[in-house]
Amino acid sequence: MPTFYDEAHACYFAKLFAPHDAVLQHIYDNIPRRGLPAITIQPEEGRFLQFLARACGARLAVEIGTLGGYSSVWIARGLLPNGKLITLEKEPHHAEVAREHFALAGLSDCIELRLGNAHKLLPALSAEGPFDFCFIDAEKSGYDAYLDWALANVRPGGVIAAHNAFRHGAVVDPKNEEPETLAMRAFIRRWAGEPRLLGTLFPAGDGTLIGIVEEGECTEKTHHEEHGGRRVLP
Repeated sequence: MPTFYDEAHACYFAKLFAPHDAVLQHIYDNIPRRGLPAITIQPEEGRFLQFLARACGARLAVEIGTLGGYSSVWIARGLLPNGKLITLEKEPHHAEVAREHFALAGLSDCIELRLGNAHKLLPALSAEGPFDFCFIDAEKSGYDAYLDWALANVRPGGVIAAHNAFRHGAVVDPKNEEPETLAMRAFIRRWAGEPRLLGTLFPAGDGTLIGIVEEGECTEKTHHEEHGGRRVLP
């Protein structure tokens, strides 16, 4: 059966399900104006992240790779009341722009940006979990390590998502042997066969891998209790 999803469909569904308010439009337009790479997620992808966060009842979320904070705002808007998003960014200028955007969106109190290399920040972050939601959107060569961390620190029933599964079509181009394309192909195969995830793929934008952590598979923190919004670890 042929697929019909293209730019026209993307625009049609984004207008219906992911319309920009003034804040989101400013953030989306301002990212390239401030000299950041124009590689942010698309509106329908942002709405999907918001949907996922709300669907899994996320109060505590992690984002690996902030860029200008557009995806962060979508995720934060999907959190339950008094929720918190911790987002990690290694580039100081990106972090500066993102913080401006969080303030504009009125979300500075519920989004905490931590500046530094995610591989160095994540081990200490483990002590603050378990987490309900994790979005991975950073360098593709690090995706395996980021998934290892997420599987160990996202609670059973929580959601893990990873962006750029399509690599703009490169993953299905047999002639493309670029290192990041090879890394993404291997990562997709791992995701598809990962027994700790109920996984699939959201085929809009540049493709987002999605997985629900299976019950009993969060290896470091297998359960928690919530009392007044606070987590008490066993």
